[in-house]
Amino acid sequence: MKEPMDKIKNLVCMSLAGAAIMPFAACSDKKEESKPLNILYIMCDDHSYQTISAYDNRYINTPNIDRIAADGVRFTNSFVANSISGPSRACMLTGKHSLANGFTDNRSEFDGSQQTYPKLLQAQGYETAVIGKWHLTSDPTGFNHWDILIGQGDYYNPTFICNGERVQRKGYATNVTTDLALEWLENGRDTEKPFCLLLHHKAPHRTWMPDTCDLDLFSDTEFPLPDTFYDSYEGREAARIQHMSISKDMDIVYDLKLADKDSTIHGRPDLEAAGRAIYNRMDPEQKAAWDAHYDKVIADFKQKNPQGKELDAWKFRQYMRDYLRVITSVDRNIGRVLDYLEAEGLMENTLIVYTSDQGFYMGEHGWFDKRFMYEESFRTPLLMRLPGGKKGDVPQLVQNIDYAPTILEAAGVEIPSDIHGCSLLPLLKDEEWNPNRKALYYRYYEFPDEHAVRPHLGVRTERYKLIRICEVPASASTEAMPGSWELFDLENDPQELNNIYGTPGTEQIADSLKSLLKELQLQYGEEQYVEL
Repeated sequence: MKEPMDKIKNLVCMSLAGAAIMPFAACSDKKEESKPLNILYIMCDDHSYQTISAYDNRYINTPNIDRIAADGVRFTNSFVANSISGPSRACMLTGKHSLANGFTDNRSEFDGSQQTYPKLLQAQGYETAVIGKWHLTSDPTGFNHWDILIGQGDYYNPTFICNGERVQRKGYATNVTTDLALEWLENGRDTEKPFCLLLHHKAPHRTWMPDTCDLDLFSDTEFPLPDTFYDSYEGREAARIQHMSISKDMDIVYDLKLADKDSTIHGRPDLEAAGRAIYNRMDPEQKAAWDAHYDKVIADFKQKNPQGKELDAWKFRQYMRDYLRVITSVDRNIGRVLDYLEAEGLMENTLIVYTSDQGFYMGEHGWFDKRFMYEESFRTPLLMRLPGGKKGDVPQLVQNIDYAPTILEAAGVEIPSDIHGCSLLPLLKDEEWNPNRKALYYRYYEFPDEHAVRPHLGVRTERYKLIRICEVPASASTEAMPGSWELFDLENDPQELNNIYGTPGTEQIADSLKSLLKELQLQYGEEQYVEL
């Protein structure tokens, strides 16, 4: 049933002053006879493939996200180029690796004057919009309409910047972001032109604050610790020294919501203060619903006073419950958008993409967060529905630098020669795909940061992964750390517990992958590479 749009009209800033639009330029006579495809690109923040039931049904059912997979394709080997929010978004927008697009870590500022696929679409007559999380520091460019969260954004009563004007909106971020997207689709665009809408949810980014209507979900669900929760990190020194451990680094007040009213529970001082501050963003009604749930959790925690491994299990369980509650809201709101497209007859002419800016650790290796090139954060969900296209799984190795050329080709827009990615459109049409790609290249730059993940780079083939942990010189904040290598046989060691680099008999594999790594660095203009 069609969304009653009059209920949400007051939520959107309607100052839609955009650049002059050129008529849509078709690339062939066949294109001129048909309507150009609309583009709906939906991206969440930190949504793990493990918590989408189209990929993994151990934890949660996501029927609406699964609708995209059921009527389209599920990429089973989809990866990112740099597993952290801002850089991943820059790779997606430009189709280029981080050094080429200039946004290497979250301390960077995106150069909005550079080429992006929304600009190229806009120049060919598309109405473009981005709504939700942006996280690229500079203002969006190439969009007729933009309505973005500030920085990471807040779950409750978030403040947006709408075409340059700050607007605080009451409600829960996932609902509000969806409201704004539906309002733009209904009333904010020129319906005579094709559209490209980037719908970017904040959720499920840390601190995993659920909507009040979802607070009691999963309260009776037990989650066993992953097999690798107590990983010893043998042979992987960089993995041992990180600060993203659920046991040691997940804050009991900031992350796990134990902000008791008498302040007898304490976490890390700065995180505890932040945890109490985000609670204070809520209005009285929201606080009442929140307290009705978490006051019971706090009382139970104080009564049981878990310690040691019992505390580890409690923290993991609470993390999983809150994370999955947030995903429930995401899935419900994806359903609202799909229902709208169906009601308006837009499904038959809209390419739909669902993905995340990277993967996320759900307790594997004892972790939350992302960053490392290990599978849980390197791998990302990717579902695409092309009208009349293929249905089923796509096993080929793909990367988020491929999104831009895919969308451009689907829209009939020429793909610039300097884009690093390869269009996935042939795979959506079940046609032959020849990307001239031997392997995937990855590079993570941000250091030092609160999670202490070392800079590293690597290459992944269908079977093997080689990671180069970069040397870190001594500084005022860190000790000198030598470089190292990690090599994994993903066929025999999918959990990446056994670093076989230097093991007799692996020399030829390592040398071949090193050569491939150097080749890809030259190809992508990332030549800074230090030999061990």
